[in-house]
Amino acid sequence: MTQPKRKHHDPQSAVASGKKRILYIDDEKDFLLLTKIRLERSREFEVITTTDPKEGMELAKKHKLDLILMDVIMPGLGGGRVAEILLSDVQTKSIPILFYSALVNDISTENGKLRKIGGRDFISKTVGYHELVRRIKEVLC
Repeated sequence: MTQPKRKHHDPQSAVASGKKRILYIDDEKDFLLLTKIRLERSREFEVITTTDPKEGMELAKKHKLDLILMDVIMPGLGGGRVAEILLSDVQTKSIPILFYSALVNDISTENGKLRKIGGRDFISKTVGYHELVRRIKEVLC
């Protein structure tokens, strides 16, 4: 009996398909997986994920990305520090970053979002899927 062939990740597959490639860095594994599935279900995005901020920085250099979606509070290396490092690197400084965190909630923001934190775009994890997609598209424009 032959085994089905496994698809290998082609770094150019998102580009060829017209999908936007997003790197999502979040230490909450379940939330990471759920968000990846929901975004990819839209057929507009290819989502690369990691729970490790240091690995995220390496993935940002390895892949041609359209956006980095990232949690703010993570053990070891927080999202703010990761953003500083990425923005100081010539390979990654032009990649837009959208912070996606439970750090704030709908009550402390207008419709679940703050436009900027430290000059970087931000959205609360409490917003619905459609609002997340809308904000991603807004940042990509």
